[in-house]
Amino acid sequence: MNNPFDLTGKIALVTGASYGIGFAIASALAKNGAQIVFNDLKPEFVDKGLAAYKAAGIDAKGYVCDVTNEEQVNAVVKQIETEVGVIDILVNNAGIIKRIPMIEMSAAEFRQVIDVDLNAPFIVAKAVIPGMIKKGGGKIINICSMMSELGRETVSAYAAAKGGLKMLTRNIASEYGEHNIQCNGIGPGYIATPQTAPLRERQSDGSRHPFDSFIIAKTPAARWGTPEDLQGPAVFLASAASDFVNGHILYVDGGILAYIGKQP
Repeated sequence: MNNPFDLTGKIALVTGASYGIGFAIASALAKNGAQIVFNDLKPEFVDKGLAAYKAAGIDAKGYVCDVTNEEQVNAVVKQIETEVGVIDILVNNAGIIKRIPMIEMSAAEFRQVIDVDLNAPFIVAKAVIPGMIKKGGGKIINICSMMSELGRETVSAYAAAKGGLKMLTRNIASEYGEHNIQCNGIGPGYIATPQTAPLRERQSDGSRHPFDSFIIAKTPAARWGTPEDLQGPAVFLASAASDFVNGHILYVDGGILAYIGKQP
């Protein structure tokens, strides 16, 4: 193995990778040689993603697909296999969160989060595994969360889904490891993205936002993570460097899960 992180010739499907964490992970895979294919829910999101990849010098293929719809997923996977090739690497990145107190959350809202964050990774993995078996192996990376381990107010559906995704990861590893398929997860900590920017804005008196202070105090690294912090772990889990790593959740959280916090 001259370079165990080399992904040249590999085809990587990253779901929901038009922007954000998915885009950062896909970009890292591409820079290590992988051909990127991605999906998003709407044509305008796919077009925006294609423009971003082009600007970054990455030749990516984009597809419109609802990952909760099994028929659409099966059709898109077949289309990718015909137009690009059999998928070697799957990153189940697409996800949503609804921050609603549990007793105020409707069953429909709960089901929607479970559908996107847990059922969809099952559906997409199920669609790509047969091709991986025929090809002699593959890599599946599920984007889990610290909420795969911890609870927190207002995220009952998200925590339930991400906890389930952790166990789905372990079960795929258990069921298909003999086919040289490694299924692992990445559990991001609190990541600085445009979506979390309001939580990091300085207050009018120059002080930190209360939630920003909370995260900094709970993180041994004393900072928020960045999408780039997830790139190395993703390349590792997508590459031959992790061929004997299976059913593992790699938490990229600056140490939050290891830390009880400072004494008041």
